[in-house]
Amino acid sequence: MKNSIKNILTIAVVAFITLAFTVKKDKKEIKTEESRVVWKGYKVTGSHYGTIAINAGFLNFDNEKLTGGEFEVNMTSISSDDLKGEYKEKLEGHLKSDDFFGVEKYPTVSLIFKKVKANGKNSYKVTGDITIKGKTASVTFDMSVYGNKAIANLKIDRTKFGVKYGSTSFFDGLKDKAIYDDFDLVVDLEF
Repeated sequence: MKNSIKNILTIAVVAFITLAFTVKKDKKEIKTEESRVVWKGYKVTGSHYGTIAINAGFLNFDNEKLTGGEFEVNMTSISSDDLKGEYKEKLEGHLKSDDFFGVEKYPTVSLIFKKVKANGKNSYKVTGDITIKGKTASVTFDMSVYGNKAIANLKIDRTKFGVKYGSTSFFDGLKDKAIYDDFDLVVDLEF
């Protein structure tokens, strides 16, 4: 009986050690030059879109499964890709102003993954904390990972971060000057 218990314990210890060394945990840095964030904002009379540069970021994996991540984007890089010349400059200046993202005081936006749950072979439901203009709110989004690439689509309510300009949630009588509260981010990452 003592030998059986010793054998079982020995097998359990060997199995635990083997398992501990076969679990592959990786922190994969984002290749910022090959990655991009596209934003799209909506107003009653149409929409605008553009890009924002990623400063840094990484994704965590455990045995090839996504487990976490963290990102920082450079809000001073926000650009409009649907306009040219004077109108492009005006929109970019307005987005960088205190009416919107106040990039002089808040030059970055961060996203920290808090919970990652697989919901398919290469698909995950991610919940994270996003910080814009010094205010943090929870956001949940889908992310797909294929090889060394990941794609995510986020819908952000700007009013949670004090970005109220042109919002019908705060101002009456805006008519065709109204800007919708939600904007979209499409994140295309390489690591």
